[in-house]
Amino acid sequence: MTGAPVQVAPGWQFLREKKWIIFVLSIAMIVPCFWHRHIEAGDLASHVYNAWLAQLIEKGQAPGLYFVRQWDNVLVDGMLLHAANAFGFAAAEKIVVSLCVLIFFWGLFALVAAASGQPPWFLAPCIAMLAYGYSFNMGFLNYYLSLGLASFSMVLLWRGRGLERLLGLLILPLILLAHPLGLIWLSGTALYLILWTKLPSWWKLAVPAAAVGAVFLVHQYLAHQTRFPVDWAHPPFYLMNGADQFTLYGRRYAALGWVVLAFGALCVLVDVISRRPARSFWQSLLLPAELYFVAIVAVALLPENLRPSISGGWIGLLASRLTAITAIFALCILGCLKPRKWHLAGFGACAIVFFAFLYQDTSALNRMESEAERLISPLPFGTRVMSTIWAPLDSRVSFVGHFVDRACIGHCFSYANYEPSSGQFHIRARAGNPVVTASDDDSEDMQAGEYEVQDQDLPAMEIYQCDEKDLTKLCIRSLAAGEKNGRLGYQPNPD
Repeated sequence: MTGAPVQVAPGWQFLREKKWIIFVLSIAMIVPCFWHRHIEAGDLASHVYNAWLAQLIEKGQAPGLYFVRQWDNVLVDGMLLHAANAFGFAAAEKIVVSLCVLIFFWGLFALVAAASGQPPWFLAPCIAMLAYGYSFNMGFLNYYLSLGLASFSMVLLWRGRGLERLLGLLILPLILLAHPLGLIWLSGTALYLILWTKLPSWWKLAVPAAAVGAVFLVHQYLAHQTRFPVDWAHPPFYLMNGADQFTLYGRRYAALGWVVLAFGALCVLVDVISRRPARSFWQSLLLPAELYFVAIVAVALLPENLRPSISGGWIGLLASRLTAITAIFALCILGCLKPRKWHLAGFGACAIVFFAFLYQDTSALNRMESEAERLISPLPFGTRVMSTIWAPLDSRVSFVGHFVDRACIGHCFSYANYEPSSGQFHIRARAGNPVVTASDDDSEDMQAGEYEVQDQDLPAMEIYQCDEKDLTKLCIRSLAAGEKNGRLGYQPNPD
């Protein structure tokens, strides 16, 4: 990466020279944010709902809920709140998510360009697929935004000049406001780059060895400590290779992911064979290949879920979301290749199939959300609602039921809403409030359909999937004290 000849014009000059290509690509990138009435992306619906709760708190209409000062995991929530205050929730969702997508896409584009020394136009389809991959569809928008901002910051600090480097430093607080993982990734990669460039010849091998050793020490500590629970259940490391970010709502995405991986490997193999005498080519590949290897090892050694506080929420799907970083380093490897027309054709074909699949599956979710809105609309304002809605068994995107939260805006309270009880966001709940459970354990049980309804929870309603042959069909019923909220309707049975 450091040895690659820089063929990219300085930042502002590049923007002036390529402004029309950038404009057209940017418009194309946000099309999936507008092709349905709502953006179906897992936790996003909860973020939008909690922005509405924040409005109610500001107006004194959400008794028992309050704000705390928090400096991480809040940027997207704040953006949604301010945009909703100005334009309403329907527009706020489109504006904020579109901005996040563009920051992520162009941040990765700039990072791959900085790593390879050439603009990766032929990789635009791959970057677009990653922009709408697993992390996006799970709704990890704060984490997602932090990666995009961290990519820009890394480029400015690494390849920037003068004031551009100062701008790279000024982005750091925004990265932390979005999510600490983005700042950790930026800091770790920056340290890796500094050590790698300073050490001579074979001493460079000490850098990946030290990185793997550090992750191994973290693994050993988490595996042997007894203060809080840790869950290691995630797929084998060879499946968490970055292409898993393309696996979303069913097995067909997994098959497509393997096609993308195989085609990328073929591109590398052809370039290796044709350019094997060129020493500069091997020098350009070495560092991104090391970073890709370290990222795969890190995913294999880190847990999937951990709960640092017994009373707080889980840090969930850690390894699964970190493969977005693995995919970014894989793109840096591909960016070092000599661009060929068949590269763009192959990745473009994969992107067309990917977005066709995504349109079909998110269309079904949008219809389900419209049905939830129809069921909720007759309810008196402030009715407590729980939902037990499950994704198909072959779907990797598990948070589909959160669209009920968004459907509640202006009508009802999503009683199982996990944000206030998790202690990881800026809205918190006092015990006994009429809006949302203050217990993280109760919130998890409600979402799993295993919560025993208490007298003080009533009156409350449940929205559930009432037809096992058609999981898009929803029904609503009143809950009674002493019953489990998920006793009726479809229940997934992995066995």
